[in-house]
Amino acid sequence: MCVDIGFMATIRCRACIAVTLALIEIASPAAAAEEVINVFIDQARIAKVPERTTTMVVGNPLIADVSIQAGGTMVVTGKGYGITNLIALDRAGKVLSDQRVQVKSAVDNVVVYRGIARESYSCAPDCERRITLGDSPEYFDSTLNETGNRNTRAQQGQAIGAPAR
Repeated sequence: MCVDIGFMATIRCRACIAVTLALIEIASPAAAAEEVINVFIDQARIAKVPERTTTMVVGNPLIADVSIQAGGTMVVTGKGYGITNLIALDRAGKVLSDQRVQVKSAVDNVVVYRGIARESYSCAPDCERRITLGDSPEYFDSTLNETGNRNTRAQQGQAIGAPAR
């Protein structure tokens, strides 16, 4: 039986390279299952703060905001649509974690277009006006004013239908 030693060496070399690449991929932090914090716009989600964290950096504060609470928890609030990241640093500036945050629209959100004017409603179970990024300025402002007036009257203890003092 005649065996080509050069051919066998090539197969062994390729096998070694494949095993080495597989081990590098397993050990790579980027290959680790990256946890994504999914949050709906205008809502909050509770998450754990990595141990030894002294600084939290928000990639884009227009998309998400973070508030650190006692007990190693953080509150992540969705402020705008999109994806950003949260970086946790220790006292020496070493990166402890780099988590993605994805802010999405709520499933009960209904958008109505009247020509180019856009209006958003929250329909759970009844449809109510809701201001959302992208709504027309007139709709956004009128809904914001109505909400502000309602909150002011509630704080003053007035009935909604009663005239303002």
